[in-house]
Amino acid sequence: MMEDKRQTIVHKTVKSGITFGSALAMVISYTTWQSVGWAIFHGLLGWVYVLYFVLRY
Repeated sequence: MMEDKRQTIVHKTVKSGITFGSALAMVISYTTWQSVGWAIFHGLLGWVYVLYFVLRY
């Protein structure tokens, strides 16, 4: 019972983290490049693009 509750919390946290990472990547990309196409592409990459942007710039 406790294990199920813990697993649900972890699942929700991971899902919201992925969503936030994608949204953040899209905002950074659109602000930088002013392109919806690049924003969508970078949104698919999510946290990978965010980390790249932080390390690069």
